[in-house]
Amino acid sequence: MLIAQISDLHFHLEGPHIDLIRPAERLDAAVHTLNSLSTPPDLVLVTGDIAENGSPEEYAAAGELLMQLKMPWLPIPGNHDDAENMRNAFPDMCCLRWGGQFMHYVIDEFPIRIIALDTVVPGEPQGALCPARLEWLAEALETGGEKPTLIMMHHPPLDTGLRCMDQYALMEGRDVFAELIAQHSNIERIVCGHMHRHIVGCLSRTVVATCPGIAHQIALELEGDPAFLAFRLEPPAYLHWFGDNGLITHHAYVGDYGEAVKY
Repeated sequence: MLIAQISDLHFHLEGPHIDLIRPAERLDAAVHTLNSLSTPPDLVLVTGDIAENGSPEEYAAAGELLMQLKMPWLPIPGNHDDAENMRNAFPDMCCLRWGGQFMHYVIDEFPIRIIALDTVVPGEPQGALCPARLEWLAEALETGGEKPTLIMMHHPPLDTGLRCMDQYALMEGRDVFAELIAQHSNIERIVCGHMHRHIVGCLSRTVVATCPGIAHQIALELEGDPAFLAFRLEPPAYLHWFGDNGLITHHAYVGDYGEAVKY
């Protein structure tokens, strides 16, 4: 099974940097790239921050492009998203309503089980897993048996060294989350967004990977001033996994770079 992940579309229709970021152009290129792959993904995961301001207009415009994907796609919210507007924008996605107050769900129809975990604190940049969400996750993991499982969430559950963003990562429930992960050896990967860079780490012997942003990338400033938050227009990128023998990650750029040239 081939799974593609895109993240942090930050789709907006106006703003001080819109001519620089060009979110519609970048999302359109991402959709075209995924649709044009010689081996197309079976599923696309969208790990949050679909909209910049969470407005109905942003979701409507972003949705027009996402609906052009030739394969199914599954979203989770990010800190820039508005839960009610996001649900209303995609009424055919019943899974967005399964979690009640939270936008989390389990998809069991694929060879790998997908657990979508809502880490959003409304109005705040950082993420959290409150006791109610952790209880839901514990039950979801228990009912899955030994089936290979992938957890998708917006906020990464570990420090990455990118100090300007680590202060806004998963800040509540991290220790209990790690304990839950340690109890289940069938969790193949934890995939996240939020950091706007491809970063790989390990939590409780499970690989954690963050995905580059479609809109822009956060400037790589390790050990710098935590208040220094800047973006760079590095090429937008996506990640995908081939799951026959566990999950293998490939970092691929969005766009047309010409045909491959044989040596």
